[in-house]
Amino acid sequence: MSYKKILTIQDISCVGQCSLTVALPILSACGMETCILPSAVLSSHTGGFQGYTFRDLTDDMPAIQKHWQSENIRFQAIYTGYLGSIKQIEYVKDILSTMGTDDCVRIVDPAMADNGKLYSIFDEKYVEAMKPLCASADILLPNITEACYLSGAEYRETYDESYITDLLDRLAELGAKTVVLTGVGYTPEKTGVVIYENGNVSYYEHNRIAKGSHGTGDVYASAFTGAYMNGKSLFDSAKIAADYTVKCIENTQGDADHWYGVKFETALRDLMDMLA
Repeated sequence: MSYKKILTIQDISCVGQCSLTVALPILSACGMETCILPSAVLSSHTGGFQGYTFRDLTDDMPAIQKHWQSENIRFQAIYTGYLGSIKQIEYVKDILSTMGTDDCVRIVDPAMADNGKLYSIFDEKYVEAMKPLCASADILLPNITEACYLSGAEYRETYDESYITDLLDRLAELGAKTVVLTGVGYTPEKTGVVIYENGNVSYYEHNRIAKGSHGTGDVYASAFTGAYMNGKSLFDSAKIAADYTVKCIENTQGDADHWYGVKFETALRDLMDMLA
């Protein structure tokens, strides 16, 4: 495997095991030179902590990009996560189109909604701004809620394979080249990921863990990116990321004090074994 340089763009939540504090160690453990562009700095994530601090770094992003361009820095992969505003989306669109190598892989996690609802900070204008960014991605990593907002499909708690196929077709019409749709379960006991590539659909199913955890979407997207950039196939990358995320959740079960994230560090050796 060649030594690859990856850029990941998302916020830093200093406490809470999400966003860049997840992406940087996971991608580094996968053997990548991992560069970061923080969109904001928070004292913690916003999912249950009170009184957190927030520093918006939107206005720093163009200057950072300009410096990189002056140094002729290019990335073989660019992976985006949570973006806090429409202005940031516009900056990131430009970065995706100008900062990659000729063979750059552009991976976009929309990170804007879950459980049928947008995150409280976002609205329909944000969704409309996100659509072109998602359409420009080589690989799109939405959950079902995000896929519904992006495609205009009705959100359903229960569904069948035809519903998922329609959802994927709509995302393809949007312009998404390849889609890895997460959180797809056809029975209460199971969930999994659907991979859509060149019109072909495959599914990897695993056990559903009833108690959810903050930050698992970031863990999944980071592990997927690391596996894919290690030369794994799309399906194998989706499977590895799913198995790793499940292991992280399992390692956190039973610890009531660790409600704010998953102990992803304890499973990094498992991820290395999967990659091997």
